Amino acid sequence: LADALENAGIPAIGPKRLAAKLEFDKAWTRKFMERNNISGLPAFGIFNKQEENEAHQYIEELGDVAVKPAGLTGGKGVKVMGDQLPDKDAAKAYASELLKSDVIVIEENLKGEEVTIQAFVDGKHLAFAPSVQDHKRAYEGDLGPNTGGMGSYNDAGYLLPFMIESDYTQAKEIMEQVVRKIKEETMEEYRGILYGQFILTTGGIKVIEFNARFGDPEVMNILPLLETDIIDIIEAMTTQTLDTVDVRFSSKATVCKYCVPAGYPEDPVKDAPIEVGDMGDAILFYSSVYEKEGVVYTTGSRAAAVVGIADSIQEAEKIAQAALTNIKGPLECRQDIGKQLLIQKRIDHMQSLRG
Repeated sequence: LADALENAGIPAIGPKRLAAKLEFDKAWTRKFMERNNISGLPAFGIFNKQEENEAHQYIEELGDVAVKPAGLTGGKGVKVMGDQLPDKDAAKAYASELLKSDVIVIEENLKGEEVTIQAFVDGKHLAFAPSVQDHKRAYEGDLGPNTGGMGSYNDAGYLLPFMIESDYTQAKEIMEQVVRKIKEETMEEYRGILYGQFILTTGGIKVIEFNARFGDPEVMNILPLLETDIIDIIEAMTTQTLDTVDVRFSSKATVCKYCVPAGYPEDPVKDAPIEVGDMGDAILFYSSVYEKEGVVYTTGSRAAAVVGIADSIQEAEKIAQAALTNIKGPLECRQDIGKQLLIQKRIDHMQSLRG
């Protein structure tokens, strides 16, 4: 779409196809990072359907792996050992299953805490948003299958409670390097939103993935905090003058929680009516629902999200949770997102990794 609009002389906020490969081709992205010596690259291997034996051998060599389809899967195609894959045999079986239809990426299974950082990009300059942490697992305690994201939070300021300043700085440097190298390699300037998902490990910060768009749910944490007029930001992105705009975010904490159809993601209830009551101080975002004769129905994917905003994560969580209790229907949500118990678990985990 961005290519077509630009060719028609219409400025577009979104990378062209060559630059957007960062998101839709994981194999290309890993090779791109390798070619350009970009920091944060985990050990990886790329395999096609003729290389099943080689893929199995690589799993034996790494020992503890994540297996990923190279293409887009809505955040649900990745499986890792110790979670969805109990052992190497299960990893090999999943790799073989994926290889029937796609190229796969096999990577070392990274242990640490995940962080999302998003940025406006005009091709040369990046304006960064506060760090956010998403929760991919369907069930409380980070259990169950992967989803598109069950909720997310950010703290007041730019860092999450378990981060240090150098974590954020290194992530920004990686994203800046990606934008520079995209231009050098493809001759296309990366203009649009760049989403970086990172993991903080004992071996430093590593890249999980890049997306050529905002994250869902992470965008719902940061855009409500944006103080700068987004039209000014968009205009600057089209004229490559983003460095002249003071992109500011309120120093507030937010907690976003999704309500999803019962049984999501594996066997979700579909076409079920839901009823939304008083949201209090929370912001409501509808997602995968439809309306018929004044009634809102589920589709089988994430139904609606609520966002609480306050001076602290704990206060924001209470606002979001209070709103969730007023959404009625065959729905489920993760009660633990934004709760102090889970956040302290993240802090303790990161402290143990840092030694």
